[in-house]
Amino acid sequence: MSEVLFSSEAETEAAQGEGQPAAGETLAVSAVDFSALEERVLRAVELLRQEKHARGEAEARATQAEERIKEQGGQIEQLDREVKQLRGERDHVRQRVEKLLKQLETIEL
Repeated sequence: MSEVLFSSEAETEAAQGEGQPAAGETLAVSAVDFSALEERVLRAVELLRQEKHARGEAEARATQAEERIKEQGGQIEQLDREVKQLRGERDHVRQRVEKLLKQLETIEL
């Protein structure tokens, strides 16, 4: 089995601190371990890509929702104006009907 050798500065410093010889120490990593690490890194990169794509879609949906809310806000304001106008017209009609009823009462007496 082929091995890839890496020297670790942290291990070298730790070994010197413990009084052990640091010269020539290496960290042996087998090709299988390296391949497994490479696969994990590739999976992490793929997850990041998926997350970035999902985030972009979510931001687009949020922007669309904000636009719909603004449109609906304008529609609500328009409906409020119409309701106020209709209430005013209703009050005017009520006053006219009351006036007509009073006139009818005076005629009947």
